[in-house]
Amino acid sequence: MKHGVKPYRVVVVHGGPGAAGEMGPVAQRLAASRGVLEPMQSATTVQGQVNELRAAVESLCVPPVVLIGHSWGAWLVCFVTARYPHLVHKIILIGAPALDEKYVPSLRENRLKRLTQAEREEFTYLADKTSRPAEAGDATAQLSRVGELAAKTDTYDPIPIDVDLPPPSISEKGARSTPASGQRLQRCAAVVSSCRS
Repeated sequence: MKHGVKPYRVVVVHGGPGAAGEMGPVAQRLAASRGVLEPMQSATTVQGQVNELRAAVESLCVPPVVLIGHSWGAWLVCFVTARYPHLVHKIILIGAPALDEKYVPSLRENRLKRLTQAEREEFTYLADKTSRPAEAGDATAQLSRVGELAAKTDTYDPIPIDVDLPPPSISEKGARSTPASGQRLQRCAAVVSSCRS
């Protein structure tokens, strides 16, 4: 999806699976001052998604671009940058998974600290249960709930943001907005505004 006017020099990359459109509010706000591309991932393999993003940047943008990735999109941005550094001016990672294995053990601990006691117990129970397929039961519903709880913890931002921007508006059908999307939006807009267009 294209936002703003050419040239497209900023690309926002959603998380996934199932998070298409979640970066729409960020793209829309940034498009007030620059061209923004919001590609939707459709490939079913990591390499396929790397190829999709590379092709979108090469065919629709003016590289080098600023790549903004959220959650899974943060990893995807890193993969594309590592493989095609000439296409990328800067990367911005939001709610990024651990980029080094040594940080993986602290992820769950940090997530749990940001939940209520009841939510911690539910998250631990469901995460453990869904990791054992024979006991998973309705895995789709359970994974969905784990995702909801993880989203609550992953968009936690204890530091106030001093960027004076109006709250995001959603004009795209299907674009999602969460209380944290406004914080992501403000942080992205501030950082991207500091980048050369």
